[in-house]
Amino acid sequence: MADFLIIGAGIVGLAIARELKRREPAASVVVLEKERQPGLHSSGRNSGVLHSGLYYAPGSLKARLCRQGALEMAQFHDEHGLRLNRCGKLLVPTAPRFAAEMETIAARAVENGVRVEKVDEAALRELEPQTRSATGAALWVPDTAVGSPAEVLRALAAELVAQGVVLRYGAEVVAANPARRQAILRDGETIDFGHLVNAAGLHCDRIAHLFGAGKRYALLPFKGLYWKLDPASGIRLNHLIYPVPDLRILYLGVHTTTATDGTIYLGPTAAPAFGRENYRGFAGVSWAELPRMLGQLAHMVVHDSDGFREQAWQEGRRYFKGKFLQAARALLPGLQARHLLPAAKVGLHPRLFELDAGRLLKDFTIERGERDTHVLGAVSPAWTSAFPLARHVCDQYVFATT
Repeated sequence: MADFLIIGAGIVGLAIARELKRREPAASVVVLEKERQPGLHSSGRNSGVLHSGLYYAPGSLKARLCRQGALEMAQFHDEHGLRLNRCGKLLVPTAPRFAAEMETIAARAVENGVRVEKVDEAALRELEPQTRSATGAALWVPDTAVGSPAEVLRALAAELVAQGVVLRYGAEVVAANPARRQAILRDGETIDFGHLVNAAGLHCDRIAHLFGAGKRYALLPFKGLYWKLDPASGIRLNHLIYPVPDLRILYLGVHTTTATDGTIYLGPTAAPAFGRENYRGFAGVSWAELPRMLGQLAHMVVHDSDGFREQAWQEGRRYFKGKFLQAARALLPGLQARHLLPAAKVGLHPRLFELDAGRLLKDFTIERGERDTHVLGAVSPAWTSAFPLARHVCDQYVFATT
């Protein structure tokens, strides 16, 4: 019997376990993880960027939680002696048509309480000589950093174990009895709970459906592929460099990330994956779910949901190195094909598809059952926002009185 049972030991699940233990120190908190260690999927494979919160629509959960989350995640790094690259970010228009988008993002940043400064061509050249702006202007975002997801997950898991939280690995939930407050594992074991929190990431919808929740949604995974910058290229970067995004679509475009070990990654792409864990080739393709995924993707193309045709055309081509290079050179004109080295890093984004509306959700989505709470569609900036998101889940769902 667990007072609180959490499914998923990614960053959101672990952050919720931490918050529950803080509020109820005497309660038993158990985290079930189907893999051999925390965060082997989305949480451990993300870029590690502590986002500042400038992109998100004012009033959305992402806008409300991201800035505070970045502060708390940076503090966690400091308290545990983890590496953190406080490098800041430049947002650069790659075509004249993005000038208006840049102004919209600057206004959103102000509304969201994010520090941002518009810089001219001379200032941009001084900050980052290797990049260029199609309009001669850029946005400087000083409060962006890069941390280490793997280090954070290890430190957080160790902290939880020291506090008495039970982390069980190789424990996959395959069935449930909501009326009796039971989760059933693949080996047949039944675990009773007082309240269950579903933070299963790439499997969040499947788990929610076992409890009769989230029936309006199905998960559509998108794959993020990266290349590494050859250290011998002669290209030296002082900051993260992002293109001003097309706000009609849900992805930020190819950008640079300087990891805590100094490796510079370019990417990611955002093309459809055909399985919840389809990282390479046909490995992890879900043949049973493939017709459903293809049908939902086709629906978004036909109806051009959130500019999906443009996204599909743009991102699909970036599987090929030449097209990827073309996108990257819009930021770094001196980049050559020989400067791009293959990277083992691959991420999957667990996007939530709303069945009735036929579109992808843009914000974090949470549903509560009788004695169960489901965190659905926790994509970027979920890693950045994890600690305040955990408080929100507890305040508004787990401990809600209505």
